[in-house]
Amino acid sequence: MTATLRPATPDDVPAIFSFSQALSEYEKLAHEMVGTQADLHKGLFGPRPYAEAIVAEVDGNIVASATYFYSFSTFLMKPGVYLEDLFVLPEYRRRGIATDLLKYLAAHALSQGCGRLEWSVLDWNEDAIAFYRRIGAVLMDEWTGCRVSGEALVNLSKDRELNS
Repeated sequence: MTATLRPATPDDVPAIFSFSQALSEYEKLAHEMVGTQADLHKGLFGPRPYAEAIVAEVDGNIVASATYFYSFSTFLMKPGVYLEDLFVLPEYRRRGIATDLLKYLAAHALSQGCGRLEWSVLDWNEDAIAFYRRIGAVLMDEWTGCRVSGEALVNLSKDRELNS
């Protein structure tokens, strides 16, 4: 089965949003998903898009998506692509669609002069880890992710205004 890959359009937002919801449930993080379809639409297609997405279609139905954004490496002095979400509907898994999405992103990254493609995976997701290793990904066990969000982000920003 071959999927057709293409950049997402505004009409794809409901499907991508539903994939994000399903991914949050799978990762046991549904309680952290507080964004809306409108937020996703603005992030992907608003006046200042912060991310991009590609979708995979089979027989005209969207069955997978990858959402990504650009980062910058001060070691490479080049941009990179950070894959935020990769989701394939369960009934379409193990058919090469995730590999095709990653190949698409790798080619896209190179076409944009990027020096790397990177993402995170939960340490308990053994199937995903095995898949990523098979395609040549290096797990960076020595790195620990850090995040400031919600009230902690608000508190960190106190008494600091940006001159815009």
